[in-house]
Amino acid sequence: MTITTISSREFNQDTSGAKKAARQGPVFITDRGKPAHVLLSIEDYQKLTGLNADIVDLLVMPEAADIDLDTRRAVITHRPVDLS
Repeated sequence: MTITTISSREFNQDTSGAKKAARQGPVFITDRGKPAHVLLSIEDYQKLTGLNADIVDLLVMPEAADIDLDTRRAVITHRPVDLS
């Protein structure tokens, strides 16, 4: 993973270059020499936030042992159906 740092001015002048760099790793965008923003690919963002995790990944998390899962049996009510 490559970390790239660019100024706000560079970002404004070459947005497509910043997007290409984000494919290789995070791009730090600075304002007056201080990091102000980070540009990530959507894949990196989803890994970071866990928004794209599937149930198997979530269940093997160490914190999952502390979660109380209250399951209740579903109540199915039968109703007559008119198929005419």
